[in-house]
Amino acid sequence: MAPHTRRTALVAAVAASTLLVPISAAAAVSDDRSGRRAATCRSARDPELAARMSKDLRAALSSRRGTVSLAVHDDNSDLWCALDGARRYDSASVAKVLIMETVLRRAQELRRHLTRFEARNVRPMITSSDNGAALRLWQDLGHQRLQSYLRKAGARSTTPGPYGLWGLTRTTAADQMRLLGVLSKAPSILRERARGLKLMSQVRPGQRWGVPAGRPRGVVAHLKNGWLPRATHGWRVHSVGVFTGAGRNYRIVALSHDNPTMAYGVRTIERIAHAVHRGLNKGRAAGTDYTPESEISEQSDGSVPEGLPDDFELPEEPSHDDGA
Repeated sequence: MAPHTRRTALVAAVAASTLLVPISAAAAVSDDRSGRRAATCRSARDPELAARMSKDLRAALSSRRGTVSLAVHDDNSDLWCALDGARRYDSASVAKVLIMETVLRRAQELRRHLTRFEARNVRPMITSSDNGAALRLWQDLGHQRLQSYLRKAGARSTTPGPYGLWGLTRTTAADQMRLLGVLSKAPSILRERARGLKLMSQVRPGQRWGVPAGRPRGVVAHLKNGWLPRATHGWRVHSVGVFTGAGRNYRIVALSHDNPTMAYGVRTIERIAHAVHRGLNKGRAAGTDYTPESEISEQSDGSVPEGLPDDFELPEEPSHDDGA
C-alpha cells in the first residue's frame, strides 16, 4: 500500500473507532490566568501609540474568560504587541496557511508554476476552508517538507500534526506572526506571496469573522480562521490576518482556547481587533462591526475527526525523502 493511502486509511480508522467519545463544546474554562491579561506593546517610533494600544488591549480583554495569546505588528510605526506568544495551541484550520505557503515554496524551489492538482486544491482550502483539499495537499507535501518550510520561515515552535491530522498542528501566536510576515514583508522567502494574500482576501463571507472586526473602509483583510471544540480546553477559536491599504500594512494574530462557546471566542477576538484597528487608523470610522451571534454556527471547522479523544496519540509519521 502506498504511503499516502496508508495515511488516509489510518485517519479514517481513527475517526471511525472514536465516534462514541463525546466532545464537550462547553468545557470548563481553565484556571490558568498567568499573565494573559498583560498585553504589552512597544514602538521606538511612536511610544505614545504603544502605550495607548497596551491600555486598549488590556481593556479589550478585561472580564473575558478563556486563554488568549496575541501578536500584532504594524510596519509604519514598527509597533509590536504581544501576549503569551509562546503558548502552544491546536492550530485547527489556521494550519491551512502553513500548507498554502509550503505548496507555494515547493513550486518556487522546483522552478515551476503550481500544478493543476495544487491549484485545484489550494484555492478552496483557503477561500472556503475545504478540509478534503487540505488533507490532499498535506499528504502530498509530507512532514519532512512541512518541517523544512517551518525552519525556513523561522517558525520553530510549530509542530505539524501526525499523518492526516493537520488540525492538530501545535503552534504559537509568535510563529503565526512569522508565517504572516512571509506573506506581507519584502524581501520574502516566497516570490508568490501576492498569490497567497489574494486567496486570503477571498475567504467567503461566512468565515470573515475575527480579526477584520473594526477594520475601516479602504483597508483590505487577508485572513484565515480556525474553530474547533475538544473535550479539554473547550473551543479553540483562532483568527490571523494581514491588513493592507490606506497607507498601512499590519498583521494581527489572536489564538484562544478554554472558550465556553465559539461565539464567546469570536467576540473576545473581535474586541482585540477593534482595539487594534482603532489605534492604527485613528480618526477613521470602522467599516466592519462585530459579527452577530446569530451568524456564528457553533459547528466545528472539521479540522480534527469528530470524536477523536484529546489524549489519543498516533505514532510519529515516518520520515521519507520527498525532496525537501
